[in-house]
Amino acid sequence: MTRKTKQEPSRSHDEATIESLRKSPKFAAAYLNDVLADGDEQELLVALRRVADAFGGVPKLASTAKLNATTLYRTLSPKGNPELRSMTSMLKALGLRLAVQPISKSA
Repeated sequence: MTRKTKQEPSRSHDEATIESLRKSPKFAAAYLNDVLADGDEQELLVALRRVADAFGGVPKLASTAKLNATTLYRTLSPKGNPELRSMTSMLKALGLRLAVQPISKSA
């Protein structure tokens, strides 16, 4: 007699990332810091969109940050170009902030 095993439903990379971000704001901050350190502007906007999705979606973020939702969708698209004021508002609404750190020089 063969035993049927129940397979876990598969999920996309985005879904798994969003779930991890939702579980831990510290992970979300580390995730964004890694993208800032290693990525480009387009990658940062995609990462911010994932974090927004993890914490209730773009409409909720727009409301909390007092930004227009349609504009925020465009801003967080791969070709978006957020102003510093918008970026600061979004991060604050997500419980995060932008910080500057010195780059370590190797000896």
